[in-house]
Amino acid sequence: MTRYQQIQDELGANPKVWLITGVAGFIGSNLLETLLKMKQYVIGLDNFATGYQHNLDEVRSLVSAEQWSGFHFIEGDIRNLEDCRRAMRHPTAGSGAADYVLHQAALGSVPRSVADPITSNATNVTGFLNMLVAARDAEVKSFTYAASSATYGDHLTLPKVEENIGKPLSPYAVTKYVNELYADVFARVYSFKTIGLRYFNVFGKRQDPNGAYAAVIPRWTAAMIEGNEVLIYGDGETSRDFCFVDNAVQMNILAAMAPEEARNEVYNVALGDRTSLNVLFNALKTALGNCGVSYDKHPSYRDFRMGDVRHSQADISKARTRLGYAPRHRIYDGLDQAMPWYVQSLGSRSLE
Repeated sequence: MTRYQQIQDELGANPKVWLITGVAGFIGSNLLETLLKMKQYVIGLDNFATGYQHNLDEVRSLVSAEQWSGFHFIEGDIRNLEDCRRAMRHPTAGSGAADYVLHQAALGSVPRSVADPITSNATNVTGFLNMLVAARDAEVKSFTYAASSATYGDHLTLPKVEENIGKPLSPYAVTKYVNELYADVFARVYSFKTIGLRYFNVFGKRQDPNGAYAAVIPRWTAAMIEGNEVLIYGDGETSRDFCFVDNAVQMNILAAMAPEEARNEVYNVALGDRTSLNVLFNALKTALGNCGVSYDKHPSYRDFRMGDVRHSQADISKARTRLGYAPRHRIYDGLDQAMPWYVQSLGSRSLE
């Protein structure tokens, strides 16, 4: 039995109270779905800046009425400390106090932060600090937060090892590095230990394909389904460590339940693999073809974008050894699971 299976059994027998910030977003809503299916109590906090009501509605359609009754939603903003404090209690679950915090709320995207560094800082730094203070004061059992592979910056060595980072290449990368610094200071000053998860290009269902800052997989998928041009920035040999969302969900739950000696650390969340954009383009065509969607256009190449890292690949040995991380989905498995959702969703409604 894996560590993740063991934890699932423990939580099934003894439900806990979880707070998910950014619950209406991509990763947040996948965490919500998983935890409700495990019959946990969940508090959700979101201001709908990048999350959507239809993500919550979809989760509701996928769980039982009894499971959904364990969810308490608060519309609020992590930039407001009182909203963060309010989110630390569930109105119907036992004592009501949150046991575990999964902090996903943030403004992602390197280009967005280049265009508007002030808003990215307010959300990702001030909002993060507010959540740390509220969780510390509420004496939660653990605090797990979304860090980013952008923290590796201009460090060129592959694969990326948690202890070796370079200089940030974007305002977004600065904000996520500051999160790690604050987390470390809170451990030293207040003995409040956390775990940071450096996400590497997470993808899957409910990831928004619209907007100027959409991630590459949902953006290209939407373009292919609609018969539009696919844009590749650079020569297409830029590579990323693409990670299916179920692997990220597993890591969040493992981190929340980690032993004391594994806390006050950051961990890579990835596959430990590398896929070029050219290879990804063809993989998406194949996965969509398996869903009955044919795409016969060639990609259009543009100049490299400011702030983009050329290659990214994670070393996941630390997560395997210390947390029991065992990713169950390779990129092609993840694409095969995600594509039917995109075909159905884009065919039935326009995503906001």
